[in-house]
Amino acid sequence: MNAKQPSQDSAAPAVSVIMPVLNEERHLRNSVRHILEQEYAGEMEVVIALGPSTDRTDEIAAELVREDPRVHTVPNPTGRTPAALNAAIKASRHPIVVRVDGHGMLSPNYIATAVRLLGETGAQNVGGIMHAEGENAWEEAVAAAMTSKIGVGNAAFHTGGEAGPAETVYLGVFRREALEQQGGYNEEFIRAQDWELNFRIREAGGGIWFSPELKVQYRPRPSVRALAKQYKDYGRWRHVVARYHSGSINLRYLAPPTAVCAIAAGVVVGALLTPWGFVVPGGYLAAIVAGSLPAGRGLSLKARAQIPVALATMHMSWGYGFLTSPRSLAKKVIASRRPAVRQPA
Repeated sequence: MNAKQPSQDSAAPAVSVIMPVLNEERHLRNSVRHILEQEYAGEMEVVIALGPSTDRTDEIAAELVREDPRVHTVPNPTGRTPAALNAAIKASRHPIVVRVDGHGMLSPNYIATAVRLLGETGAQNVGGIMHAEGENAWEEAVAAAMTSKIGVGNAAFHTGGEAGPAETVYLGVFRREALEQQGGYNEEFIRAQDWELNFRIREAGGGIWFSPELKVQYRPRPSVRALAKQYKDYGRWRHVVARYHSGSINLRYLAPPTAVCAIAAGVVVGALLTPWGFVVPGGYLAAIVAGSLPAGRGLSLKARAQIPVALATMHMSWGYGFLTSPRSLAKKVIASRRPAVRQPA
């Protein structure tokens, strides 16, 4: 990689990009390329926190360090995302901190736009749209499901929306002072650590801002099994969040577990009592097939045919994870609760 180092503008604040990475050999080089080629005038560094990968991730990261002096690495022996983020924050040095995942591709003006929005809004963190894009028929099907309302409801960072204050945002571009004030990420939150940190920032009086101007290309999971695990973990940890912060749950989050229970009940009733019980799972199947039609516009027939599979995997896995999330996990997380830290008056 022979990326050009941009001319630096003293008016543009220096930026640290932090990346938690584990088994990202497929996308890491391209993700870092999208960072280093940003149209940004200020100084920039990239800090990659390396988990215990079993593929060529470490080798690729070492190549990136040799190729560009702006790239550095730090170890993350736990492999946990929040620990990786905290390690990278500690090793970084600039006043603006940009979080990027190893399979995320920043749009060309992402950092410049985010820095501008921080200044215009006074927010402590700004973020935008998780723009899912696939590289084969299955990933295209998942991307369509992840950007449709039948797949994810009205989540603005998936489907878009108007700019404004938000509870949380995808990834995030932070003022370092906000991260340091709150002590970074809570490492007990294996998932949902973004929501938890943004909650503390908001509780301390800071603002979180969503803007559709900010887009990050996201590469979906490459198989049904990987997608199911991802969404089971999402559901599991969303229930932890609901127990951690009462009042944070809404109908969108309750829809998947409700669907799992209704479908399971319908199958049991249909098998043991009356065929009418199969109306519920049949109705769900009809709904996701119908919903996949507008979501699949412009895709190949092979991709369109797999959208219902992606939708069902996301819904059922999320719902199952939510329903089976143990109270003991929530108790452990609640015990580690960090109170929001306010700036001294």
